[in-house]
Amino acid sequence: MADAERYTIPDQPARFARAQAEKNERYLNIESVYDPSFIKGKRVAVTGANRGIGYAISKELKEVGAEVIAICRSSSPELEKLEPAETVLGIDVTDDKACETIAGKITGGPIDILINNAGYFYEPVEKIDSLNFAEELKMIDICALGPLRVSAALYNAGLLPSGSSIAMITSQGGSISWRTTQNPTGGDYGHHMSKAAANMMSVLLSQEFKDKGIAVGILHPGFNKTEMTAKYAKIWEIEGAVDSSVGAKRVIHEIGKISMDTTGKFINCEDGLEIPW
Repeated sequence: MADAERYTIPDQPARFARAQAEKNERYLNIESVYDPSFIKGKRVAVTGANRGIGYAISKELKEVGAEVIAICRSSSPELEKLEPAETVLGIDVTDDKACETIAGKITGGPIDILINNAGYFYEPVEKIDSLNFAEELKMIDICALGPLRVSAALYNAGLLPSGSSIAMITSQGGSISWRTTQNPTGGDYGHHMSKAAANMMSVLLSQEFKDKGIAVGILHPGFNKTEMTAKYAKIWEIEGAVDSSVGAKRVIHEIGKISMDTTGKFINCEDGLEIPW
């Protein structure tokens, strides 16, 4: 397969403009390909389920018949109204001891799909004269070590059996080869380092889990209009940002494609194409 057919392009405005010019239904209207029937009745655990894209994914999962296990530090009015099948609170993904308690708090049996979504994005723009090393380490801890802690806790407790799958919600910001296009003047060190570390962790986990029959998908959820991306609100429209309800369907669509044949691949949920490392 030629690179042009395999990989999406790094220039976000150009990517969105091309989709519009080509009338790319997969990109512009996820409903044209969306079939969530595969997930009905599945037990799906979602970290960071109380807000943002994590809540939107959890809401959509419940609406299409999945059994949602919400894993978060604290609840929210929206999550309480959603009434997941199970809610595991008090889980700070940077806390080894807290993560070790997750399995004991899940009472309904093994997990079919784990969605590691919990993340953190330091809002101020970092430049060489405004670096915040503590925040950089916090982002790496939450975004890269956090999903590894949760995955390990569930696997080691026997709650991720052969045939289950893991979706790692990372970011195109973790692509090193795309930094020259997306960050031509550098900056935002912590965010990009944390996502690159998350991608590395995810690939290593996919390799270790191959003989265990557990597939790992690495997903860029696309540009979604959430509290976490509000610092970029002025470019939402030109870059094709979508409501989180649409973003949730994009993510679930790609989760349906995770298999042992695709394990370890880094996918853009906007168009379903790969992102280079």
